[in-house]
Amino acid sequence: MNRRTRLIALSAAVVAIATGATIVVANGGPDTDAPLTGTDLDRATEAALAHTGGGTVIESEIGDDGAAYGIEIRLDDGSVVEVNLDAAFAVIGSEPDDDGANDQDGPNDN
Repeated sequence: MNRRTRLIALSAAVVAIATGATIVVANGGPDTDAPLTGTDLDRATEAALAHTGGGTVIESEIGDDGAAYGIEIRLDDGSVVEVNLDAAFAVIGSEPDDDGANDQDGPNDN
């Protein structure tokens, strides 16, 4: 192959890989709703608690509601908020948790 053909093939491969990764993230991938662990949990917790100003993490999820990560936090007043983060652990939104302040512990809880 000449240099131009290799460059085109490499560019096409990069685009295909990036598109596939985007589709997996957008669709939640195979680990959707799995709890976070390790440094991902640490980084997501830090970002979510900074966003809410404190509270207790009660659940973490990979690929929640179109976000890369979801962290549920019980605030000091008893309400529960879900903080959504992108793949770089930046907050992209938050909302009151669907289950409300009486959320029962589930299989993905920390």
